Amino acid sequence: MSTHQGPVQNELYSIADETYEEYKRNLPSCPTARELMSENVITTTPETALEEAAKVMGEKHIGSLIVMKYRTPVGIITERDLFSKVFALGLFLKDEKVEDIMSYPLSGIAVTAKPKEIAQILRTKKGRLGVFDSGTTLIGVITSSDLIKSLPASTEDDLKIDDFMSKKVVMEDEEASVETIATLMGRQRIGSVIITRKGEPFGIFTERDLLTSFLACGRALYTDVGPECSSPLVTIQSGTSVHRAAATMAIKHIRRLPVVKDNKIVGIITARDLVEAYVK
Repeated sequence: MSTHQGPVQNELYSIADETYEEYKRNLPSCPTARELMSENVITTTPETALEEAAKVMGEKHIGSLIVMKYRTPVGIITERDLFSKVFALGLFLKDEKVEDIMSYPLSGIAVTAKPKEIAQILRTKKGRLGVFDSGTTLIGVITSSDLIKSLPASTEDDLKIDDFMSKKVVMEDEEASVETIATLMGRQRIGSVIITRKGEPFGIFTERDLLTSFLACGRALYTDVGPECSSPLVTIQSGTSVHRAAATMAIKHIRRLPVVKDNKIVGIITARDLVEAYVK
């Protein structure tokens, strides 16, 4: 494991001004949880093997499953749970069940909740909330990534990503195994690792990459991470507004951005960080 301050030689991506202006024009004026949530709620049961739950998450390209018992939502299992409670401890998915690592009870919000209220609850929970109609009927799930798609433009000028980003950037060489990267993310409780080639950052490997490219299809984790990471890096410049960072994530369909200053990576900003900024 290492941290890295060397030059970033790959192409740096940014949103064209016209694309950004179009994004702002299309923001909903006063959204509620109903407009922001994902309606397709994928569920599992406490007795389900983690290996099967992880496969479903990977196949569906989602980061969590709602845990149901007697047709009632009782908890949630997330991709971070798999890393921090299984891989980090050297356990095996096939030997554990959903109930062994799920979080409960399921935190929820009313379907009429506005973004500020949603953000305030998200910051203290696991980054995912059940959306309930009439207090008891689960109709959707909302995540930090869902919320930042409508981050109000009022934060554009006064909040900068530098104040909310993590300055600890974990990097590993492209020849490290996927298993090593998964264990590292679990122990560090981080969602991604920057992958380097000859000492220079060129890609990123995330929790979602492990789910979709490996756990969903039963691939062994002993392969080198280099060919499996996303490359080139999508980055954002230090000093960028929180609102523009949210727009970048929404348009690029990503949840984290390495932050660059003087052509060097100096931090990383995530969707959850942006929710924290919005609350403040």
